[in-house]
Amino acid sequence: MNRALKVLFVDSTHKILPEKLKQSGFVCDYQPDINPNKIINIIPDYDGIIMRSKIKIDKTIIDSAKNLKFIGRVGAGLENINVEYAEQKGIKCFNSPEGNRDAVGEQALGMLLTLFNNILKADIEVRHGKWIREENRGLEIKGKTIGIIGYGNMGSAFGQRLKGFEANVIAYDKYKFNYSDEFVEEKSLQDIFKLTDILSIHVPLTEETQFMVNHEFISRFKKDIYIINTARGKVLKTEDLVKNMKSGKVSGAALDVLEYEQTSFENLHSGNDLPEAFQYLIKSNKVVLTPHIAGWTHESNIKLSEFLADKIIRAFT
Repeated sequence: MNRALKVLFVDSTHKILPEKLKQSGFVCDYQPDINPNKIINIIPDYDGIIMRSKIKIDKTIIDSAKNLKFIGRVGAGLENINVEYAEQKGIKCFNSPEGNRDAVGEQALGMLLTLFNNILKADIEVRHGKWIREENRGLEIKGKTIGIIGYGNMGSAFGQRLKGFEANVIAYDKYKFNYSDEFVEEKSLQDIFKLTDILSIHVPLTEETQFMVNHEFISRFKKDIYIINTARGKVLKTEDLVKNMKSGKVSGAALDVLEYEQTSFENLHSGNDLPEAFQYLIKSNKVVLTPHIAGWTHESNIKLSEFLADKIIRAFT
């Protein structure tokens, strides 16, 4: 670098990210509580911006960022960044899905085990003095066919963790080819529909994938299925999921993400604003719900920042 590049942090990160950048000669301005309206006024002074999911980097901000050379997203999803427009302006976009792939893989497996073994229901019953065994008879993963849609960092991490369960693990990825290995067998989407017992979703949220898993999509599966979603809430149409749960086409669901999440992923609509489909989910003992915590471990908190820092440093030093 001919001069020190100035980086604006507009969201919270692990301290290792600004520390590593500073050690490599970057000047870091850490403002995780900044008012979004202020960003547009000060962004011309910066060469880089670090974000999570709280801020949306749209054309207006990009046009104001006269000196911006990169946007760093601490995490996997880039849906809050107009990547195409940024790249047209010569701005590099970085993310760090390698940092939370292990956590997402473990979470997806944990949610499946919880669902199959009635762990939430049984736990509540025991705490209330009920010792009910027959009604909590579970299912085994062994022998089931698990269909993974999206075989990037997250999908492959889930596939790796299924190896010891003696399941038939298959995967479809529209943009990847020749990735069959000891963990997964590459298949067509038609094969996914034909063979799957358990569907696990691992695609990014884009115009192409928004509400991809809807009634029409679900109805194409030959068998009744279970659905796991640790990707993005708006990939799965909740009303259609509930419709198919009521009909028995979907036997159960494990959802770490919901279409009703706010942009920052931290709040649901509250009070009487709760959608009817969501009310069904929270009352069902065939559903496991978590608040977008797949990928949200102490270890991933460090790794997300480390991977992102390393990518930025390699590109600009």
